[in-house]
Amino acid sequence: MQPHGRPLEGMRAIALEHAVAAPLCSRHLADMGCDVIKIERPGVGDFARDYDSFVHGQSSHFVWLNRGKRSATLDVKQPAARAALAKLIGGADVLLQNLAPGAAARLGLSYEALQQANPKLIVCDISGYGESGPFVQKKAYDLLIQAESGLIAVTGSPDAPSRVGISAADICTGMYALTGILGALVRRGRTGEGANVKIAMLDALAEWTTQPMLRKAYAGSLVPRSPTNHPAIAPYGAHQTKDGQVIFGIQNDREWTVFCEKVMQQPEMLTDPRYGSTNARRENRVALTQQIEDRFAALSSLEVVRLLDDNGIANGRLNDAQDVWDHPQLAARDRWREVQTEHGPYRGLLPPFTFADVEMGMGPVPAIGEHTDAILAELGYAAAEIAAMHASGAV
Repeated sequence: MQPHGRPLEGMRAIALEHAVAAPLCSRHLADMGCDVIKIERPGVGDFARDYDSFVHGQSSHFVWLNRGKRSATLDVKQPAARAALAKLIGGADVLLQNLAPGAAARLGLSYEALQQANPKLIVCDISGYGESGPFVQKKAYDLLIQAESGLIAVTGSPDAPSRVGISAADICTGMYALTGILGALVRRGRTGEGANVKIAMLDALAEWTTQPMLRKAYAGSLVPRSPTNHPAIAPYGAHQTKDGQVIFGIQNDREWTVFCEKVMQQPEMLTDPRYGSTNARRENRVALTQQIEDRFAALSSLEVVRLLDDNGIANGRLNDAQDVWDHPQLAARDRWREVQTEHGPYRGLLPPFTFADVEMGMGPVPAIGEHTDAILAELGYAAAEIAAMHASGAV
């Protein structure tokens, strides 16, 4: 197969972004070959640069989310900077923003304001709660959206709800933004027209919590918080062994039959009315778990895993971050690449989408404003004009 290049080569996206949601979206655009120009505040930059200092003194969030982009500093409150931004947007395919509520419109960056000058432009607006309704002006951070969407209510232990340990609201918002932008680009290929894609964080994460809502609305049943078990299926989760625990799951009656006969070596379980259906097994989870753990008590975790593998029962290890960093499957499939930063390289994962004919990009992480002068020169600014913009603080 002959390589065709990365799918978004030749396209440009302007990103007025910060934190996680929009930067995750635009990083994937960059991975796919898009020229992503990240607009940052002069001297300060994206505040996610200061979230932590875990990677060569740099933020682990920032280096993860911003590789492959070019950084330009613009103080968009100054006319000269706004004029430069207008030139950039005039030649762009995508404008992505997750500024504070109403900020983009006040800067003249609404889709309606930009459409006439660039009718092919795709504008993606990310907000917390959407652009209408009683919550429209509320600030929205990941933890708050996890709470508002009901995710925290179904996470944790029976005694205490818990935030999901990664930025789930931001990540799912960024991925839906990416989906919307790619869909708009496909449609533009047919119609020649741009689009306004709007993503609300609450909408994105509420999509993920739809099943618990349906369960409560139609059956009056709340999803129980169960730290390492599935709320609807049993057995599915962590089970104790002689020297630890294993995590496995049974998804259907065929697997249940194999599990009872081959793993448990107790075929009589197949006719036990307590376990005769998915619903019955869930309702009798405590007794079922005890019976399984009685069987596993004489076996090591390794012996149980081998028994499950030999009989086609899905199982996994309870890995921590170091275990995943050292995961043999990622290493065997050559999923790691070296990514450059201003303070030294770090090891980053290839994007999850893999094209058979071309590898996705893994460009360097930009320093604040690293590409400002080059980008202004591309727009036709003379050296003296660029120097004047620096002197005034516009860039």
